[in-house]
Amino acid sequence: MTEMATAPNMPTTTDTAVLGAGCFWCVEAVFAELAGVLEVTSGYAGGHVKNPSYKEVCAGTTGHAEVARIVYDPSRITFDELLEVFWQTHDPTTLNRQGADVGTQYRSAIFATSPEQRELAALYKAKLDASGAFPAPIVTEITDLTTFYPAEDYHQNYYAQNGEQGYCQLVIRPKLEKFRKVFAGKLKR
Repeated sequence: MTEMATAPNMPTTTDTAVLGAGCFWCVEAVFAELAGVLEVTSGYAGGHVKNPSYKEVCAGTTGHAEVARIVYDPSRITFDELLEVFWQTHDPTTLNRQGADVGTQYRSAIFATSPEQRELAALYKAKLDASGAFPAPIVTEITDLTTFYPAEDYHQNYYAQNGEQGYCQLVIRPKLEKFRKVFAGKLKR
């Protein structure tokens, strides 16, 4: 957990989750609407290239996944609750793809920021697999976060700034509408 300087209405303690679930525009749009989430930043993690560009990551040669770094208030939303949203808003059974987005950069991944997160994620994944909640085995990678690289500025708040763009209308909007119905009680007012 991170201690933060107290500004008006800011919690004194925050935590961070880093999740990959396909295109980071989708992940960012979903998690930004959750009560208790303070900040969501699109970026890259899990690869071997320092300070990668979007073009490099899209080429599939950097090892990085598109991810969202989620800073949250653990007194208002827990890591378990973030995982619940994560599992229900993408298909964790498809290897290196989400829908039409194909490549290792779109893999399902949890980059743990603490041993507790790694353990909780592994337990949650095992329970979901054992329950048969999905028709195929979960392939979500669970690994420790080494470095997070923020994506270029034009990727930040992408859906909020480009909601009328084709990808936003055809891919993100339907996902958000479903998410809002399922998680109505967890949304920001």
